[in-house]
Amino acid sequence: MSVVVIVGAQWGDEGKGKVVDLLTERVQVVARWGGGANAGHTIVVGGKKHVTHLIPSGILRSGVTCVLGEGMVIDPQTLLSEIRTFRGAGFMSRDSDLVVSGRAHVTMPHHADMDRLREQHPEAIGSTKRGIGPTYESKAARTGVRVGDLLRPERFRKALTRDVESVAPTLERLGAPVPDLARLEKDFLAIGDQLRPFVKDASRFLHEQIRAGKNVLFEGAQGVLLDIDHGTYPFVTSSSTTAGGACAGLGVGPTVVDSVLGIVKAYATRVGRGPFPTELDDNVGQRLREVGAEFGSTTGRPRRCGWLDIPALRLATRLSGIDALALTKLDVLAGLDPIRLCVAYRLGTQTLDELPLDPDDLAAVEPIYEDMPGWDSQGPVSREEDLPPAARRYVARISELVGLPFALISMGPGREETLLKRDPFRPADGAQAGGGAV
Repeated sequence: MSVVVIVGAQWGDEGKGKVVDLLTERVQVVARWGGGANAGHTIVVGGKKHVTHLIPSGILRSGVTCVLGEGMVIDPQTLLSEIRTFRGAGFMSRDSDLVVSGRAHVTMPHHADMDRLREQHPEAIGSTKRGIGPTYESKAARTGVRVGDLLRPERFRKALTRDVESVAPTLERLGAPVPDLARLEKDFLAIGDQLRPFVKDASRFLHEQIRAGKNVLFEGAQGVLLDIDHGTYPFVTSSSTTAGGACAGLGVGPTVVDSVLGIVKAYATRVGRGPFPTELDDNVGQRLREVGAEFGSTTGRPRRCGWLDIPALRLATRLSGIDALALTKLDVLAGLDPIRLCVAYRLGTQTLDELPLDPDDLAAVEPIYEDMPGWDSQGPVSREEDLPPAARRYVARISELVGLPFALISMGPGREETLLKRDPFRPADGAQAGGGAV
C-alpha cells in the first residue's frame, strides 16, 4: 500500500493530468482535494484528447475510483456534464467509479456572476470567471451551500436563501442579476437527484481504502506557487495547493502520506496576472506557446511563457516536501539554442536562491541565467540513453540545482511518450534502474 501526493511545482498547467493518468495504472483510488471547475487536465489516450475539469484524471482507467473531496468547490452542472461525456466515451460504467463528498461546497450561478463582473475591474487578478473564489468566500462566511444539501430540499431551501441574502449587497453593487430563488431551487434539487448515487462520506471512504491496503493517489489542482497562503498573493487561487492541503481537503492525517511527487514543466508558464520573473515577451516565448499548445484547458486563454525558474522551483519543493520530480514537455524545447535556466535572482546587492514572497522584492528581482546548449528534434525514446546528450545534461542540471531526482520524464502528450525512472508506488530499493518507456 502506498499513498502518493501529486502537486504542480510551478504556477499550474504543468501536465499533472497526464502524469496522474499514467500512474493510475498502479492505483485503485485517485482523490482530488481542492479547487473547482477552474482546473483543467488534458489527457491524450490512443491519439484522442480528453479534458477534465472536476473529475480526476483516473477516470480514464477501468477499476479506478475517483473521489471529489471535502475541500473542493463543485459546480454540479459541470460535474453532470462531465459524467455524461465520459460515459458516452465508454468510461465510468459504474456509479461506484465516482465518489463525491457531501461536505464539498457548491458553486452557484451567482458565484460565477460575481467572479465575471469582478474580472471587468482594471485591478482584476485574472481568474477563470468560474465562480471559484466567491464560492470559497461563502464557505468561509459559513453561508455556503454544500453538496449534501442538494439531497434535502428543506435544508437546501434555507441554505440557498441564506447564501443569496449574504451576497446580495455585492451582487447589487456589481450590477449582477437578482437570483431567481424558485428557479434555482427547482433546477438544483433536480441536479441533486441525479448526483445522489455518487454522494458519500469521502473522508471515510478514503480511510477505508487506505486501511485495506489500496494504492491511493491524491491529485492536486493548480500549482504550489498559487497557494492561498504561500503563493504569490494576491495573484493566487482560493484554496491550498500544497501537499499539506491534501490532508485538510480530504480528511486524512499526514501520517498516511508516503511520498510527494512534484510535476514541473521543462519551461515555465503562467495564466492571468501576477509576477513572472522569467517571462519571455518575444519570439521565443511565442514559440514555446505555439509548440507547447499553451492555451488553457478550461478557458482557452494563451499562457504566458518563460524559461524554467529554479528559485521558484526550490520554493515549491520546500513548501510541499517534494521528494521526487516529474519533468513534462521536454520535447517542446527541441530546436532552441541556447536554452536558458534561471539559477538565482539578483536583488540589489543580494543574490537570492529562492523566490521571495514579499511583493516588492519579487517585483524588483532580476533573473540570473545559465545558458545550456540546445538539441535538435528527438526521435522515439525508449530509454533515457536515447535522449540527445544535451537534453540529458539539461535534465541532470535541473536535478542538481534543485537537489531532487526525477522519477519520470515526459516527451509528448501520449502515455507511451514517457520514461519512468522510479515508480512512486514501489519502495526505493525496488526502483527500476535506468527506467524504461511506459
